[in-house]
Amino acid sequence: MSGLTASLSIGVQALQVAQAALSVTSNNIANADTAGYTREVAQFSENPLSFENTRVLGGGVSLDGVQSVRDELLNLQIAAQTSQQSGADAQYASLEQLQTYFTTTGGDITTALSNFSSALAQLSANPSSSAVQAGVSSAGQNLANAFNNTAAGLSDAQTNSDNQVTETVAEINSLTQQIAALNGQVATLQKAGKDGGTAQDQRDELVQQLSKLTGISIVQAGDGETITTGDGSPLVVGGQSFALQTTKGSDGMQHVIDTTGKDITTAIQGGTLGGAIAIRDQVIPGFMDQLNTLASQFATAFNSAQASGYDSNGNAGQDFFSFSASGAASTLKVASTDPSLIAISSDGSSGSGGNVTKLATAVSGKLPSGLTPAQSYATLVQQVGTATSNASAQSTAIGNSLLQLTNMQGSVSGVSIDEETTNLIKFQTAYQAAARVVSTIQKLNDTTINMIS
Repeated sequence: MSGLTASLSIGVQALQVAQAALSVTSNNIANADTAGYTREVAQFSENPLSFENTRVLGGGVSLDGVQSVRDELLNLQIAAQTSQQSGADAQYASLEQLQTYFTTTGGDITTALSNFSSALAQLSANPSSSAVQAGVSSAGQNLANAFNNTAAGLSDAQTNSDNQVTETVAEINSLTQQIAALNGQVATLQKAGKDGGTAQDQRDELVQQLSKLTGISIVQAGDGETITTGDGSPLVVGGQSFALQTTKGSDGMQHVIDTTGKDITTAIQGGTLGGAIAIRDQVIPGFMDQLNTLASQFATAFNSAQASGYDSNGNAGQDFFSFSASGAASTLKVASTDPSLIAISSDGSSGSGGNVTKLATAVSGKLPSGLTPAQSYATLVQQVGTATSNASAQSTAIGNSLLQLTNMQGSVSGVSIDEETTNLIKFQTAYQAAARVVSTIQKLNDTTINMIS
């Protein structure tokens, strides 16, 4: 009887284990298309052998638990690549917007320079015409407007990036709170000897979302994941989250402050936040400086040509353009709306147009930079285009790498319907066989009892 009882126990254990394995397989199949789901496997172990007199009896099987199949190294690599691609995407989106301010047909600086040059050519041929003089004044103001509009576009893009910093920090804080809560759940389950399963999947998904927002460093610890920014400022430690803050700096822009009060703005790289900061603090100021330099050098050169001649009233030429040294492109304008103040004459005599040549040369000649105004602007436009192209290429390259890593992750942690179907058949057969064992042992027990009675 003891031998039959042991066999019955083994059969019941096998039945229970096969049933659990079937449940795990069914859950995998049900979540085959669930984003962020990590496939699970049932963990089995052989029970210790038992001895009866001189016989050695098998101990059967036990279900140790259910284990999610994860590759933490792949997860870390995917988070890093996701952060880099998101940063490149943020910069590309902003640069695409910037391009529109430099390539607006008919309203860009190139077109305005050409129109101003043409107006001066007409003035050279008809220096006494008040209508032509008015045309020069109007073309000059259109050129100033083109500089103003381009500068305003850069300023708007910088403001948008600045607003994005505040919005992204708020999203980061929301995610870190959720991740910290899930850290606590996972730690509790693991201490109880259970698989974190669903909670880990949810946490991994949130961590990937966080990596899209900023570059992070992840370290596995006993109480869950410890997540910091690139410079080491804590975001999540176990079940506790640490909120970032934003505050307006002396430069008028939003700065990112960590939980200790440290300004970490310049240390942030990657993700939407890093991309927005790079565009706001590095890319746009660089373009704005070049635009201001061009506006300042051009206006100064033209005003110098004005000063060498005389206006229609016989007075020495006054500044044609006015601007502020702190922001030449945004403040550039025609100093006077009176066309008669254009310094047309080279000697002050009526009808003389000798100084128009100098005015025209100021438009087409070389500036202190060594380039003509048109060439300087073309160089700036090219730099904007190159930066946009580079950001796009970087995003594509990182995206290809990320796709490979994601595919690798899918092969490790993803659900294969073919594999699960095979497991379904295997565990179904095991369940049926175990049930047959239990049924057979029960019949033998009944027979033995009947014989005794």
